[in-house]
Amino acid sequence: MIALTLYSRPGCHLCDEMKATLDRVARSIPLTLSVVDISADAELEERYGLEIPVLLVDGKKAAKYRISEEELTRILIARSGGSGASGGSGRPGGSGPTRPT
Repeated sequence: MIALTLYSRPGCHLCDEMKATLDRVARSIPLTLSVVDISADAELEERYGLEIPVLLVDGKKAAKYRISEEELTRILIARSGGSGASGGSGRPGGSGPTRPT
């Protein structure tokens, strides 16, 4: 399962938008999500304060401010070794590029 960390703070509309995107993608790709309130930690506030929301995938920065469902799905499939969601296609919902066979 892929581990996602979302650095956020209360009242951040971009954070709310990214969280909604993550929730939608999580319906088709198994993942764990940890939401971290940076306002409760001075070091995180200094590091990410002007960039939130910041999304880490398996501990590596994957996005800040905004990410589309398609882009997040592509990143998660690449990180999972191309297995994607159940069904074995590697392209949940048929999204993403297709490859000739």
